[in-house]
Amino acid sequence: MSAKEFAINGRFLTQDVTGVQRYARNIVDAMDKSAVADRTTLILPTTAAESFVHRMKAERGGRLKGHAWEQIELPYLSGNRRLLSLCNTAPAAKADQIVCIHDANIFSAPESYSRSFRALYHNLQPLLARRSVRIASVSHAAARQIARHLPVGLSDIAVLPNGHEHALAWDPALADLAPKKLASKGDRPFVLALGSRARHKNLSLLIDIAPELDEMDLDIVIAGGGDGIFSEHQLQRRSNVHFLGRVSDHDLAYLFDRALCLAFPSLTEGFGLPIVEAMARSCPVISSHCASMPEVCGNATLIASPFEPREWIKAIRTLVASVQLRSDLVGRGHEQVRQFSWENSAKGYIELLENPTTKVKSHRLVDPTMPRVSVIFATRGRPEMVAQSVRHLLMTQSLKPDAVIVSCVDASDAGDLADHPGVKIVTGPAGLAAQRNTALKHVAPSTEVVTFFDDDFIADKNWLATAIQTFRDESQVIGFTGQVLADGIKGPGIEFSEAVALVEAGQADATWSEPFSPYGCNMAFRFQAIGDVRFDERLVLYGWLEDRDFAAELAKRGGRLVKSGLAFGVHMGVKRGRVSGERLGYSQVINPLYMMTKGTMSLPKVVDHIFRNTASNFGRAAWPEPFIDRRGRARGNLIAAFDALRGRLEPERAAALAIPKSASKPLER
Repeated sequence: MSAKEFAINGRFLTQDVTGVQRYARNIVDAMDKSAVADRTTLILPTTAAESFVHRMKAERGGRLKGHAWEQIELPYLSGNRRLLSLCNTAPAAKADQIVCIHDANIFSAPESYSRSFRALYHNLQPLLARRSVRIASVSHAAARQIARHLPVGLSDIAVLPNGHEHALAWDPALADLAPKKLASKGDRPFVLALGSRARHKNLSLLIDIAPELDEMDLDIVIAGGGDGIFSEHQLQRRSNVHFLGRVSDHDLAYLFDRALCLAFPSLTEGFGLPIVEAMARSCPVISSHCASMPEVCGNATLIASPFEPREWIKAIRTLVASVQLRSDLVGRGHEQVRQFSWENSAKGYIELLENPTTKVKSHRLVDPTMPRVSVIFATRGRPEMVAQSVRHLLMTQSLKPDAVIVSCVDASDAGDLADHPGVKIVTGPAGLAAQRNTALKHVAPSTEVVTFFDDDFIADKNWLATAIQTFRDESQVIGFTGQVLADGIKGPGIEFSEAVALVEAGQADATWSEPFSPYGCNMAFRFQAIGDVRFDERLVLYGWLEDRDFAAELAKRGGRLVKSGLAFGVHMGVKRGRVSGERLGYSQVINPLYMMTKGTMSLPKVVDHIFRNTASNFGRAAWPEPFIDRRGRARGNLIAAFDALRGRLEPERAAALAIPKSASKPLER
């Protein structure tokens, strides 16, 4: 074994104990019992609490406090020793260090944190990701999130989870506050919730369903509080909801041992430590299906969507009615927590300290649970094309959709898909916006994600799985689009066989862009976020910007629009059944102006869209591409410009433009 010495950042001993500090304490405690302890020093600020280590050396030093001590004095105090920092932050000046970043919630759920906290992390964590010899995190979901938001590759992040053993050492007989509080509320059974009032903890969901639980003769007990980093979210008071505030570990044991269940509706978590604590103490769990929760829960809990209160009521009602189910969950929970051990994670950190490039073992990955995905194809006049695309999708996707809806003007537009058992054919008014709206009427209310593919788009086999994983990992993402490897719309078009070959040869990459307005040929939305929003049917035909308009309407209500290179495909850009050049040229000018009046496109983007399109059309009108009607588009641009000058912003007028009899170009998008 190497004789190299190590140091541990002991700033966590100056902080209140939340999940992050508990992680550090337990990892250090386990390392203190290992052989490496003799070569490891816990470095503390002079104001830190009494050190708990026995075999490790403990050194106090420095005159500063908090972040100033960590950034200015700790690099000097650690000297040439490799440093381990376990609580999200570390000295930016230190290169030879390993840093555990528990999550990237500061980027994905910034409204949950104070402004000063956001500013610090937005500047510090990217530096740590670049400079440190290794980044660690506490779950596979947290690692994926970190790789999206920080400059570090997913394969370079070591996953070393929380453990459960500490919860077994708690003694409910030593509880003080919890017994008094429970006695004052009466002897009704209760659902337990833990966490601060930060928005991403989503405790408002439990408050909203409190009246239904009251009818079931149930209380809700909420324990825990903020530590100054969170932006407080006001929760409505209910007669059967009891706030205990911060409680001791022994009080937690008392609560876990008496609760009907732990309800954990969080929208995002790096790990979700209360879940394993509850399972360790034989308390059944109902958990959100977002972020890290599925991999922590395995098959040992009931799972519900954090956006669907009715699912939580149903799960709680099921637990109340079945003693056998509660017993079964307790048994499965005991088995599940065996994956999460402080000793094993401490061994992983020791391996990293000895060799930062080593691959450490972790708990198993878990596939997304209960994915409910509907896929919509809008098509007209291209039955063979849509049949090929839909059949390919159904044969190849690793995540099978619950429903595939083909929206037509006439049933014949769907070709032989009418006989396919996995496809639903719906008919309605013509036009891409109208046909997508028709399809939305037929989406099941329980759908989690609705995906729109053009009838000439070929998706990679993992497109849907990547989308659902993104929506689960990132609770504020409402719109998603993938990478287009090749776009035939910009050329003569791509044949089906060639498109399939390009997709099969394609490579996923970890590029992540936001905000990024979805591209209509391949886009997905969180169905709950859509609500009553619909595609604007004034943006007629198979025209221009209806996808961006729809996404912008959703974003105005709150939420993120993203693009991921992990989902990709090929847009064939088939020319059959396209819109005339004149009509498209008209839409290129009028549609952006119309959207600006709606607030779904900014003035700079309007100017950019109109300038780029009109410049291309007029610049190439003399020598147009054989597959683009540049002259028709230019005529449409001029007609739209005259209408705009007269104040006539009517995008639907594009459908009324007569196609010149002399036009020899094919119809196009």
